[in-house]
Amino acid sequence: MLAEDSVLLREGLIGLLGRFGHEVVAAVGDADALVAAATEHGPDIVVTDVRMPPGFQDEGLHAAVRLRTDRPALPVLVLSQYVQRTYASELLDSGDGSGIGYLLKDRVGQVEEFQTALQDVAAGGTVVDPEVVRQLLRRRRDPLERLTAREREVLGLVAEGKSNAAIARQLVVSEAAVGKHIGSILTKLDLPPADDTHRRVLAVLAFLRS
Repeated sequence: MLAEDSVLLREGLIGLLGRFGHEVVAAVGDADALVAAATEHGPDIVVTDVRMPPGFQDEGLHAAVRLRTDRPALPVLVLSQYVQRTYASELLDSGDGSGIGYLLKDRVGQVEEFQTALQDVAAGGTVVDPEVVRQLLRRRRDPLERLTAREREVLGLVAEGKSNAAIARQLVVSEAAVGKHIGSILTKLDLPPADDTHRRVLAVLAFLRS
């Protein structure tokens, strides 16, 4: 089954998959529909985009992780215009790590390569785009390496439990400057806004692990 919010790309992929002899049992345009359709149809493989409605962030990838949690052996091939590292590692670690693919959408244009990747994932193999590998390996280094000396100082004070106002007083800067530093820290630590997580706490945990 296929999940892609762009109608043109979705129809193009349906045609391409049919050309190679695959039956598309369902083609949906958002993450909720992806989970529902996968539960209903029990497909042999799911091909999904990362960014889908309603938030156009990582809904498709998050849904894929949910599906693999419920059905660890379900093969999933994720397509993306960029590397979403927040759930990429979790997806690659799901189940026993088999039957997983993560390709950048540029690879779809290389039709034979895409077909080979699809077959490999459906057969239980693991296929990861070289750019995804590079970025995931880069993330495994100390995430604080990306921070400036001042940002490290600010994060250290956050870890001590200080408020923005207290940090501003100690560093003799404005609260706005502290807020800007914290925003940069969260970006560099790959902590996008999310309803179910407290980014400031996650940043402190990264600081303590480092």
